[in-house]
Amino acid sequence: MIRMMGAFCLALAVSTVCLAQGLVSKSLKDQTKQSEKAARVFREIMGTPDKTIPQELLDGAECVAVFPSVIKAGFVFGGRGGRGVASCRTARGWSAPAFFNLKGGSFGLQIGAQATDFVLLFMNKQGLNSLLSDQFELGGDASVAAGPVGRQAGASTDLKLNAQILSYSRSRGLFAGLELKGVVISPDKDDMREAYGSELTTKQVLQENRGKAPAALRAFPDTLGRYSSRQAE
Repeated sequence: MIRMMGAFCLALAVSTVCLAQGLVSKSLKDQTKQSEKAARVFREIMGTPDKTIPQELLDGAECVAVFPSVIKAGFVFGGRGGRGVASCRTARGWSAPAFFNLKGGSFGLQIGAQATDFVLLFMNKQGLNSLLSDQFELGGDASVAAGPVGRQAGASTDLKLNAQILSYSRSRGLFAGLELKGVVISPDKDDMREAYGSELTTKQVLQENRGKAPAALRAFPDTLGRYSSRQAE
């Protein structure tokens, strides 16, 4: 009888652990997909000969954020909406990923829908501080400029010294700098809570590197590390 009870308790414990692992795996499925999509977009952009982000600018960036497949849709009134992933340099390499929402509106003659990939380089401490805030507006709370493309473009511009954020877009295969103003970026609190629990803030994950991200979530920061390995000073 005692052996049967012991076996039952062991089986129950194993089942509980497996169930918990299954729930964690399920809860991170969406965040894992977001990190993988951002990584794929960044690899594709950096793999385009002579139409990529200049290495000098990438090496100078404090943080990088990618918003894949942002939708712009409307009839007269229009808007943008999407989700993205960011990672910042730390003394131990690129930080665990943090998750963000992108929203913005526009008014004008426009019909139809379009999906666009956006890449943002945060070039200095002021740009970094905007990313760590509750929310910020590009061109309002933080200065933004269209980022140059091409292997030699970085050497011939002083944008990296003046702009807080450099912005890029890719639509229908065309990658170019874009002055992305009027767009509001804020942390995705639901994704952050599911990935790290309620006790960690975006600042702690990005700057203090306290987020112990599961291996599945590391796709985006690991990809950044392959293209730029400089550590934060």
